[in-house]
Amino acid sequence: MAGYSNAIKGLHHNAYRCRDSEETRWFYEDLLGLRLAAAMELSVTKTGRQIKALHTFFEMGDHSFLAFFELVGEDREGMFDPKSDFDLHIALTIPDVKTQLEFKDKALAAGVEVRGPSEHTVAQSIYLRDPNGYVIELTVNGERYTELMAEHLHGARGNLDRWQRTKHEAPVQA
Repeated sequence: MAGYSNAIKGLHHNAYRCRDSEETRWFYEDLLGLRLAAAMELSVTKTGRQIKALHTFFEMGDHSFLAFFELVGEDREGMFDPKSDFDLHIALTIPDVKTQLEFKDKALAAGVEVRGPSEHTVAQSIYLRDPNGYVIELTVNGERYTELMAEHLHGARGNLDRWQRTKHEAPVQA
């Protein structure tokens, strides 16, 4: 078994591109209630390339951050097209189903696309789409979350090894 390090203490931030810093701020601060903790204008990269960018940070309850870069004049074709859940999504833990349903109602009232709730055995989720096309999953851990995740941990390596051996086999017909 591989040795594990406790040197990595947690997530500091995940960074994503955004189309517009203000519409992104509205979604994460006004809709989801994350505090805008920093907004830093950047004019030159560490390699000396001239840019015009704003780097924003939104603080979560555990003091980690979701961060965004708006780069003027550097849009890439299709970058902000809606993403599939399987391509990219950001899953955020919330405390309870009541809060989850309040977020759902608030998002629907604001005209934001919402799917769910969806029951995943270990958790229940709703899905919103942010102004940049990213899927945001708001998740409430189920009553048996710790127990079920321990079971997943126990079987994780065997499941990965089986997948590697069988992923190119034809799917089982239902």
